[in-house]
Amino acid sequence: MTDEMLLDAAQAALRGLADPAKAAAMAAYMKHRFAFLGVQTPLRRQATRSLIRSFAGDPLAAAGLLWRLDEREFQYLACDLLAHHTARLGTEGLDGVLELAVRKSWWDTVDSLAHVVGDLVRRERRLVARIDQLIEAPDFWLRRIALLHQIGWKGDTDTMRLFDYCLRQAGEREFFIRKAIGWALRDLAWHDAQAVRDFLASAGTRLSPLSRREAARNLDRSR
Repeated sequence: MTDEMLLDAAQAALRGLADPAKAAAMAAYMKHRFAFLGVQTPLRRQATRSLIRSFAGDPLAAAGLLWRLDEREFQYLACDLLAHHTARLGTEGLDGVLELAVRKSWWDTVDSLAHVVGDLVRRERRLVARIDQLIEAPDFWLRRIALLHQIGWKGDTDTMRLFDYCLRQAGEREFFIRKAIGWALRDLAWHDAQAVRDFLASAGTRLSPLSRREAARNLDRSR
């Protein structure tokens, strides 16, 4: 299946499931930033699972084509495609994923792409140097990816790097960065609660109340 064939098949699969009532609700939830078909995640994934699994073309090229379509479900499909075929992206794929992240940016696609970036970095640790650059990127969505890319890494988490990233962004007033700091720390707390407690104590008021509140959510549960 070529990239263009995937695009045609994806449109045939998803446009046939369009639900205007759900589309209106989904658009409202996303603050009317994007158009929607009204295909919710379980149904979308069921309808496109075989397309993703059988795809043998260039995942980044196909994702780029899907990104051009107006309805948000096609960007979600692109994220699913990249996540499934991350092993085929190679180290050179990182920049392509980041290029998508800064187009039609919002937390939904950025957070999905952060997981793709994390999978790439986890497999190719030499890419860490590139992530070290992202934490100072002008685009705050790229900084959010740097903060979140280790989500789910558990014992493989580089805690010192994460804490450094958090402190370097601690003064950021952007909601999505403050939230990301807290989310990343909260995820780590499942695995190493004491490290998070110690970090929060040492960071003190340098972290925003939002970041601290989010970070502390799992601490009581992890005792």
